[in-house]
Amino acid sequence: MNLTPHSPFSSKASQLLSWGHWFTFANIGLVLIIALTYLAADSAPNSFGGWIYMIVTWLSHTSFITFCAFVLTVFPLSLVFPYPRHIRGMAAVIATVGILTLCLDAFVYYQQGYHISVQSIPEIASLLIGMINGLSIATALFVIFLIAIILAFELVVGNHAWRHLDKLKSYRFPKYATAVLVSCFAISHLMHVWADANNYFDITKQDNVLPLSYPTTAKTLLARHELLDLNEYQQARTVRLENATSNYQLPANLAACKFDAAPVEIVVMTESLQSDESTFQDLQWYTQTQLLVPTNPLDRYFNLVYGLPAYYRTTVTERRLTPVWNTANILTLSGKVPFDYLEQEIDDGKISFVFSDKLPELDKAKNYVIIEQSNEKSIVTQTSLHTNLPYFSDHSGLMQGNDIMVTLLDKHFGCSQLAKQTMLGNVIGSESVNQGVNYSQGVLIAYKKDRIILVNHDGSHKQISAKEGFHIEQKLDTPFLVQSIKRLKQFTGKASNL
Repeated sequence: MNLTPHSPFSSKASQLLSWGHWFTFANIGLVLIIALTYLAADSAPNSFGGWIYMIVTWLSHTSFITFCAFVLTVFPLSLVFPYPRHIRGMAAVIATVGILTLCLDAFVYYQQGYHISVQSIPEIASLLIGMINGLSIATALFVIFLIAIILAFELVVGNHAWRHLDKLKSYRFPKYATAVLVSCFAISHLMHVWADANNYFDITKQDNVLPLSYPTTAKTLLARHELLDLNEYQQARTVRLENATSNYQLPANLAACKFDAAPVEIVVMTESLQSDESTFQDLQWYTQTQLLVPTNPLDRYFNLVYGLPAYYRTTVTERRLTPVWNTANILTLSGKVPFDYLEQEIDDGKISFVFSDKLPELDKAKNYVIIEQSNEKSIVTQTSLHTNLPYFSDHSGLMQGNDIMVTLLDKHFGCSQLAKQTMLGNVIGSESVNQGVNYSQGVLIAYKKDRIILVNHDGSHKQISAKEGFHIEQKLDTPFLVQSIKRLKQFTGKASNL
């Protein structure tokens, strides 16, 4: 094979290499637009530094993976098979497949909170099958049209770059653009090293946002003790889940709440529901099947009544404290009450808990929240919630027991400030990013969208898909865990020192 500088083969390879740079440059622009989906999927940074890091990482990382895709696919082909027409066609097809894969990954991340992997194939398949089954003709045509548009874009860009290659070579702005991208790449690394060393989580929490994220400098160690210890870097950056319930601090200066809405009866089933399923098929009933609850009954009941993670149960129950949100003494508990010091029945009660092994007779004029019992033996499980209140109707994905009371105070009784002051949970339907935290039987339970993270007291951990149950093999999201722990310890004396 003649590879001298004046050989036709060498000349074509050189031209194709130059063309490939322009082809890649055009695709970087397209990938940058698609990558905005990842940024929109998570909450925005809270600081100026976080915004700067997000922008430079968005520019540099997406450009880097696009360039790597070219180097690993089109570049070798242009060397061993330097025929311009064929290379342009193959490059267009390869780029289209790559862009469509990126679109799929962005969609999965936006919906579920994790990237495509071998372990996530069942969930992705289930997600796509569900979409296809409910696909309208207009939507199907739009998808086909989108694929055609992407392929046409690649063909047009490839042909235009080849036909105007000499003119494009005279432009100087690519040099400046390359300098900007390389600078952004260096800046993003330097900012991350600084954030890693200074525990600046508004930056490090973005580690897992973009696909194929490169390794970072964060080191996460989970110590083998009777507590959870995330020794991320050095002793100054240590976050502990100790027996901090002894430091539980009652919130002060509580907001006033009139509780003047219609009463709500919360039925907590202590045995499996045996009623006819048609009971909840009426149009006025809504069912949520992804209520994430601890399997420990006392932890589960504590979540429901107090609106707090079970992390606080020991101290609160030992001190026989009533729920702090119950400022107007409107709470009623009856049946097989788990906390006997709370048992009372009052005529003007606004929130009534009924703990029963059988479903009571339902009155169509009353407001109900019915929580089924689950017989799972693991640390945490999912059960069903039935209600005739509209606040839970539009929610999709996971929710927790403590979210129920938070939502009732916020939406039903109009006491949002009191709910924020006294409980830890999400207002169902109002959270931009569906995530939460709990603690049961020595295990930290954190979830974000479809991903559940369980961290045991001995340091072992696993990540699972809530919907399908498969294990997710992804890097442990340490910044998210640290933020979850900080939120969990909001009512302890040490929360502010994390």
